[in-house]
Amino acid sequence: MREIINIYCDESCHLENDKEKVMALGAVYCPASKKSEIFQRLSELKKKHNLIPKNKKNPNDNRAYYELKWNKISLAKINYFKDVVDYFFADDDLNFRVLVVPDKSKLDYEKFNHTHDTFYYKMYFSMLKVILNPDKGHHIYIDIKDTRSREKVRKLEQVLRNDKYDYAKEIIKKVQQVRSHEVELIQLADLLTGAVSYVNRGLSDSRAKNILIEHIRHRSKYSLTKSTLIREQKFNIFIWESSKYWHTI
Repeated sequence: MREIINIYCDESCHLENDKEKVMALGAVYCPASKKSEIFQRLSELKKKHNLIPKNKKNPNDNRAYYELKWNKISLAKINYFKDVVDYFFADDDLNFRVLVVPDKSKLDYEKFNHTHDTFYYKMYFSMLKVILNPDKGHHIYIDIKDTRSREKVRKLEQVLRNDKYDYAKEIIKKVQQVRSHEVELIQLADLLTGAVSYVNRGLSDSRAKNILIEHIRHRSKYSLTKSTLIREQKFNIFIWESSKYWHTI
């Protein structure tokens, strides 16, 4: 039986006309057999920092009311976010990969016979292809962000299977929409993808976010603005530049 890898995906500034130059697609992944243990550990960190109400109606429901999100970082909760980052780097079963497009305004879709949608799916594949292992099965989870989510999931599944000739559905077992408030590792993907996107957008207006970014830089030993080696597993960064990579898609 193939080992199953769970992949939890997030996207930042991915729309064509969102007035943001930078697009980032990221994923946190782990063995499916470790999912419950990791969810529990992340939930325990919320309990440690008093982010799960003690009077919950169902005490056995470990889903927190507080969502681990990049846009929720504050100085009041900075120790919680640093604990989450420390846990990610300490757990050998957790890994992260992110693809960054530094400037969407420089993309010449017409020249290379693309639309923003086809480019988006190919970037998603470029982000995921380093994670996908032909000897393993993969469950891919994508946060529901807009009304087109169902169509995007269907199309992404098709793109991935066609590229891997996975017509028997042995490598890509499923691609599924989920709600981020119900899935701890989608939230972690949001946090790490948000951090890399923030740095590459050249932002620095939040003291709390700057503190966390410096903590991630310290733990990863990367600037977050340059590509890592492709074999880097723990915190893999790919800066996609049109001048170098248009011909490859």
